[in-house]
Amino acid sequence: MDFSLLLVVAVAVTGVVWLLDVVWWGRARRARLAAVEAESGDGLDDATRRKLAREPWPVDYSRSFFPVLLVVLVLRSFVVEPFQIPSGSMRPTLEVGDFILVNKFTYGLRLPVLHTRVAEFNEPERGDVMVFRFPQEPSINFIKRVVGLPGDSIRYEGKELYVNGERVPNTLLETDPSEQPGEELLEELLGEQAHQIYNNPRDPGPQMRELEVPEGHYFTMGDNRDHSNDSRYWGFVPEENIVGKAFAVWMHWDGGLPSFSSMRRIH
Repeated sequence: MDFSLLLVVAVAVTGVVWLLDVVWWGRARRARLAAVEAESGDGLDDATRRKLAREPWPVDYSRSFFPVLLVVLVLRSFVVEPFQIPSGSMRPTLEVGDFILVNKFTYGLRLPVLHTRVAEFNEPERGDVMVFRFPQEPSINFIKRVVGLPGDSIRYEGKELYVNGERVPNTLLETDPSEQPGEELLEELLGEQAHQIYNNPRDPGPQMRELEVPEGHYFTMGDNRDHSNDSRYWGFVPEENIVGKAFAVWMHWDGGLPSFSSMRRIH
């Protein structure tokens, strides 16, 4: 279900109904009321007047819901949109059940449904945690970390990431930090922002020859390097598929009671 499309349709329908009432139906109701009052010698009682002036239910609902729906559409399309993390591909940065907030204007304003960029601000940077529409199935949203920018050369070999021929530095923090035997927790410095990743030297994983990122595209990877379906497997993310930059976790819910103790910024 495309919620953006449903929201746009709801705003359009309620807005049109409300507008028609303002310029046409409302005037007709008032004219009928004035005509009936003129024909009545003794005037109309309050109950009759309210009945004749009452708005039809579609108009009443549209007048009530249109402003609310419009505000939600504007905020969701151009300011901030909430998402839920359904998989562990971004652990340890993001856990399954985290609810995140995505900045929709960092990378420029885009029209809802059409996804056309109408205003350009900033471009994605290495290390950004980015939400995008999966190139092979655009109805599905993915979240990954930006590793390669347009024109970069990317190589992944021997569990090490290389950008433009240089190994991305990482520091071992802990061995066996999770239930995966042999897994390591490392701190990686990609761009100017340090973040943590999981990597398992026992798992050979994919070996990727050096690739150049085309113009207008980005190379992304999950922080859970051995359990992430990312650009190593299906290729680059086109610029037009970008949704926004993830910047905060505001709630965690794993089926029990929602928890707000995990509120934090995303690095």
